[in-house]
Amino acid sequence: MPPPSDIVKVAIEWPGAFPKLMEIDQKKPLSAIIKEVCEGWSLGNHENFALQNADSTNFYITEKVGIYFLVISSQTAAQLHERIQSSSMDAKLEALKDLANSSRDVTFAQEFINLDGISLLTQMVESGTERFYWLLLLCFSFGDLLSFTLTAFVELMDHGIVSWDTFSVAFIKKIAGYVNKSAMDTAVLQRSLAILESMVLNSQDLYQKVAQEITIGQLIPHLQGTDQDIQTYTIAVINALFLKAPEDKRQEMAHILAQKQLRSIILSNVIRSPKPINDEMAHQLYVLQVLTFNLLEDRMMTKMDPQDQAQRDIIFELRRIAFDVECEPNNSGSIEKRKSMYTRDYKKLGFINHVNPAMDFTQIPPGMLALDNMLYFARHHQDAYIRIVLENSSREDKHECPFGRSSIELTKMLCETLKVGELPSENCHDFHPMFFTHDRSFEEFFCICIQLLNKTWKEMRATSEDFNKVMQVVRDQIMRALTQKPNSLDQLKSRLQNLSYTEILKIRQSERMNQEDFQSRPILELREKIQPEIMELIKQQRLNRLCDGTCFRKISSRRRQDKFWYCRLSPNHKVLHYGDLEESPLGEVSHDLLQEKLPVADIKAVVTGKDCPHMKEKGALKQNKEVLELAFSVLYESDEYLNFIAPDKHEYCVWTDGLNALLGKEMTSDFTKSDMDTLLSMEMKLRLLDLENIQIPEAPPPIPKEPSNYDFVYDCN
Repeated sequence: MPPPSDIVKVAIEWPGAFPKLMEIDQKKPLSAIIKEVCEGWSLGNHENFALQNADSTNFYITEKVGIYFLVISSQTAAQLHERIQSSSMDAKLEALKDLANSSRDVTFAQEFINLDGISLLTQMVESGTERFYWLLLLCFSFGDLLSFTLTAFVELMDHGIVSWDTFSVAFIKKIAGYVNKSAMDTAVLQRSLAILESMVLNSQDLYQKVAQEITIGQLIPHLQGTDQDIQTYTIAVINALFLKAPEDKRQEMAHILAQKQLRSIILSNVIRSPKPINDEMAHQLYVLQVLTFNLLEDRMMTKMDPQDQAQRDIIFELRRIAFDVECEPNNSGSIEKRKSMYTRDYKKLGFINHVNPAMDFTQIPPGMLALDNMLYFARHHQDAYIRIVLENSSREDKHECPFGRSSIELTKMLCETLKVGELPSENCHDFHPMFFTHDRSFEEFFCICIQLLNKTWKEMRATSEDFNKVMQVVRDQIMRALTQKPNSLDQLKSRLQNLSYTEILKIRQSERMNQEDFQSRPILELREKIQPEIMELIKQQRLNRLCDGTCFRKISSRRRQDKFWYCRLSPNHKVLHYGDLEESPLGEVSHDLLQEKLPVADIKAVVTGKDCPHMKEKGALKQNKEVLELAFSVLYESDEYLNFIAPDKHEYCVWTDGLNALLGKEMTSDFTKSDMDTLLSMEMKLRLLDLENIQIPEAPPPIPKEPSNYDFVYDCN
């Protein structure tokens, strides 16, 4: 009889004693199990012992963890707390190493923290002096000692038992000092960066203290090395400082980052490094990208004040650059004339409100950010800006691509795509290398996309009614290009050039054919409904080809005596006309020249390949495989055959399909299957063309309820 499922057998070891195989009842409390184990070896004070996994993780067993092969451990929290205070440096180093390993377990961490272990570790860090450290370096590695101390500290704090607000300025200064040193042990530097990141993220008060001790300039040198872990933790600290900084401080940090050329360092030392980027590094680069774009949020959420002259001057600047006009003096012409001239130009610039275009920028998002992008494009890509404005000015009103309206909607779309203003996702790794290649990457991105929008508008031959449709296509083009992760803005521009409107249509059609919607019940029912129509179309094509007729080669028993003969179907599909020819005809042969007739009603069967009589004859045994694949025969009356050898595979398929269709049989040739796939695919695409971006329901919509009366029906009388 098998033992109860709650009873498990485990091997338990105790140093200096033989291992024991014990049965443990998992229903009992853990303290009771440990007491039984200790009593087996006559060990007192069982509350000082714990059960520990025998694997390399050294995690202690709790009530929630299953019991496996175990060892009993005497390395309790109290003993480790005492050992790390040993006067022997070797013993201290070994104790700190054990502490770093054991601190990952929450049960041990709780016991060690209850003994004020965190305070002990911070005091050890704070009390260290440079002279003492140099003395340690003479006898053994100080880096290992400090590394294990900081590792244990990080592991203990990760459990969230102790608040980060409890640490002193001296401790923060000491950790920041390890980061600011030009030469520091790699493990110590890594742990120090991790501690600073956690301090900044978990306490606003600690952020202020850390920000006073560490600057962006002091962090940048750590990115210029080759250790990817150090680079990752460095970017994580920069991100944390960015995230917790007040708004005015973020703008200042952004200015410093531009001066220190942080993006170029990240690009050359991290992104273009021979080492592949791991997930953690990719996540930190993504966070930095999001936080950088979030600096645009203030402009994105700022409405334009129509009464603000400085903001109105930007619109005047757009008009001046586009039409190369000088500022008119106040007395030049009447007020009405100037207003009419401004209205005309603002209409050419594509603003919605021609009289007061400032009103176009009162919608948030994108707010003033759209106007900033337009001005950047006009100043830094002046030729492209003027070309777009003048091109659209010369078109009919309905075919004009409105630059102002397009820029506003495009800026809004780009903000949504890049999630401007949103907090970074914890598990996202989707960063784009090209945004680290330019200090004004968002504005340059806009400049590329506004030119793409104008190009797509022309390719689609769009009118003002198609504006939203064009924006959907442009969004698709941008998203597909970003998915390819271009390394530079020039590479993005090149890939967008390849994603023309025609190419987007092809991709969409291909995806629609392969997507799950084509396996849904309505689509499958539509295919089943269309297939008989397509098959009938193929059948009519085959019969029409038989009516045109074909010249066949006639095999005789004598060598070099091959002749030709011609066969065609009558227009009413009732008779096969055939007869011999001296040579291959150049065109169709009329029925009058074909003396022999075979009524279709007399045909009993169609056979192919080896089953054909002329392939069984003695002279045909030497025929090659190619001839065998082109042979077919028509059986009529009693054992009478009309034998064929088609000139090629195409004619073979046409005739065998056509003859089978005449007999009411299925057409099974490869040619028919190919035609069916092609025609069915085309017909499905045509019928679903108007359903683009519309989800097809699995079930038909419900029939509406019957109306209460029929008074709405027109009475013909």
